[in-house]
Amino acid sequence: MPEPAPNAELLRALGRLLRGLSALFWGLPIALVICVQSAKGDWFRPMGVFPALAATAVLYYGLHLLGNFQSQERVWISALERAKVIALVNIALSPFLFWYNKVPGQTFFAMIVSFLALSGLGYLMALNPVLWRLAAMLPDETLRQETKFFTTFNRYLLIVCFGLVLFFTSIAWTNAAMIDQVFDFAISYIPPDRRPLPLLILADKGAGLWIVLFLVLLPVAMTMALIWKIKEVIFSSVFGLDH
Repeated sequence: MPEPAPNAELLRALGRLLRGLSALFWGLPIALVICVQSAKGDWFRPMGVFPALAATAVLYYGLHLLGNFQSQERVWISALERAKVIALVNIALSPFLFWYNKVPGQTFFAMIVSFLALSGLGYLMALNPVLWRLAAMLPDETLRQETKFFTTFNRYLLIVCFGLVLFFTSIAWTNAAMIDQVFDFAISYIPPDRRPLPLLILADKGAGLWIVLFLVLLPVAMTMALIWKIKEVIFSSVFGLDH
């Protein structure tokens, strides 16, 4: 019996799905580097607001391409739309990274950049359910279980990052000296050799920011690994190994 002709519309949707996954896979680390450099470094200063705008736009474009797959699934589309709204917020706020770098010390720009950092974490938190819903529609039980586990773990990590960023941001925008005095007074009752590691991290603001960066890189790496795994499953299970 000859093989049935493939559904042309389905193949087009799968092709756009793969392109969207590729845009997300490469866009996540590139956007992270470009946004940090736009705010703190000099690499992209001659190009103005364009690098940050382009990087965040790629992350929205990847989600837009994913929307062409199984558009009748309400739960999948609902998760996708939530992530797209946050991606649009990131695009709108990304020019402030350049202005924050160009005019250091400006309170308004610093506040917007802090909000953009929280919005970026929100994008990652919204992207993981998108990958989970996508894996649930693919014919691979192992992928579904792995995606469910790692996306749940990622979201817990991102909640911790969100809380730490809120903590350090609140210190920056309130009376930091008074907060430090209260914190030092509170931990003074604990002997130095018995103070737990979280308290030592909070006492050293610079170390705390490095911990936040590490905690962000970990879910970004796991999200990229899940995207790559989903792409491989689509190639092998949907298109077939011989195509």
